[in-house]
Amino acid sequence: MDREWEIFLKNTSKTNTFLYNAISSFKMEKSDENLVVVKYSSEFAKSEFDRVSPEFFNHFRHKVNNFKFEIDYQTDLTIKKEVMTKRKIFEKFVEINPLLKDLDDLMRFDLS
Repeated sequence: MDREWEIFLKNTSKTNTFLYNAISSFKMEKSDENLVVVKYSSEFAKSEFDRVSPEFFNHFRHKVNNFKFEIDYQTDLTIKKEVMTKRKIFEKFVEINPLLKDLDDLMRFDLS
């Protein structure tokens, strides 16, 4: 299952980067012979996945020749990816070295 999911993500990254960014953090687990657990980070990401899930699961059902498995969706906030902007990276460095804040006030860095 992991291999097919990686192939699906790879193909999606080439064709639809918006969808790829939404679903790339999903975790697929086979918890039983006939149960697949899909862990997602947000309702928005799940709604995006709902549009393409029939395509993925139909392909997977044919690949493993198992048409009886069910899909269970679970929210998992620990897999959420945070987008690191230049400003957030700089603020993390300011926590380590507060003198950077003074330098930013003096030089007025463009961190947008």
